[in-house]
Amino acid sequence: MNGRVLIIDDEDGVRRSLRGLLEDEGYRVEEAPSGEEGLQIADEVSPDLIMLDVVLGGIDGLEVLARLVEQGYRYPVIMMSGHATLENAVKATRLGATNFLEKPLAAEKVLAEVSTAVELARLRRENESLRAEIDHSHTMIGESAAMQRLRERIRKVAPTRATVLILGESGTGKELVARAVHAHSERADQPFVQVNCAAIPRDLIESELFGHEKGAFTGAISMHRGRFEQADGGSIFLDEVADTSLEVQARLLRVLQEGEVQRVGSEKVFHVDVRVIAASNQNLGELIEEGRFREDLYYRLNVLPLQVPPLRDRREDIAALAREFVSHFARVNNRHPIDLTDGGIEALLDSQWPGNVRELRNAVERLMILHEGNTVGAPEVEEILPGSGGQATPPMEEPEGESLRDRVEAFEAQLLARELEKTGGVVSHVAERLNTDRANLYRKLKRYGLK
Repeated sequence: MNGRVLIIDDEDGVRRSLRGLLEDEGYRVEEAPSGEEGLQIADEVSPDLIMLDVVLGGIDGLEVLARLVEQGYRYPVIMMSGHATLENAVKATRLGATNFLEKPLAAEKVLAEVSTAVELARLRRENESLRAEIDHSHTMIGESAAMQRLRERIRKVAPTRATVLILGESGTGKELVARAVHAHSERADQPFVQVNCAAIPRDLIESELFGHEKGAFTGAISMHRGRFEQADGGSIFLDEVADTSLEVQARLLRVLQEGEVQRVGSEKVFHVDVRVIAASNQNLGELIEEGRFREDLYYRLNVLPLQVPPLRDRREDIAALAREFVSHFARVNNRHPIDLTDGGIEALLDSQWPGNVRELRNAVERLMILHEGNTVGAPEVEEILPGSGGQATPPMEEPEGESLRDRVEAFEAQLLARELEKTGGVVSHVAERLNTDRANLYRKLKRYGLK
């Protein structure tokens, strides 16, 4: 079927003629002889297109169009009239009509307009579905006391223009908090630009944040607008801001103080209106004492702090989170959701979750992929948990290779793979355990093809 079309016209002959023409092309057709009946049908079936006569026996077509808008109809409406006037056409357009056809209707013209309108409706429905999926995936799940306090704090913080600093362990959902702050602010309809400062090499992060001019450095083959320029009018989320160098921190301070951005290789200064939302899983006070983070930048960022609780402090949310992840992976993978039994939930509750919500999400995804049955209990859950018998860490193998460098690299790859497994894939925890810089760790993981 090509789509559903509703014809609202008080002339029986016009309705019959249009129905025959459209049904021959595969469209499903609904009819209404009056505006009142047409409004009722539109509310019940939500057609992809409404073909609406201007002159009707009861309320006229323009009034019907206005009421359609009021009741939330968002898809195309084609107006029809044997006595079309410019005034009516202008009114219909202002009310949201897609097009205006004059009677007698030409079959080829009707089919062309209907095809275009139904395709537009399809695209709008797809867009609405995608937006709903995106909004759903960015929802903060949980009704624990800790999450209720966080939501209340966000409600107070979001409408202001002040800088926000989100603190919390890796995997707790700091990005979701940042998105919630943006979504409930006056900038909600403006860009939300996210930057993972830990994942960008230090020699490139200035260019990424502030942009560069053509020829500013080797490889700068064209001008590049930085993330701050892209976020102008909206919000920028600086995730893991503590991983920036002191030089970059100085430039961030200038943006916060003056609202000024200067591209690498340029003397020109741009003024931007950007709300900064920063996040870190590190102790910034300790970094300040060690000389690795600017104290003046800290106070500029820490205007409105938000602390995201770890999963161990909101264990009552684990069941809701797990079921939400089951539903999500079922949707994206077009699979039937698994049924987590009470025993399965208890097994999840008993785990420590050092990787927080991200680790729980990964565990549920493994369940969805590896478990073939519909019901999942404690044995199946325990099998996929880190450190379980089904996921036991294998012993380190003797490194192979002819040269010392080959052997060192082989050992390093094994070590990183082992640490990733122990921490549930949480890179920040691996970095802490190995006492290494995360940017360096990301490069090594990429080099050895580890995820």
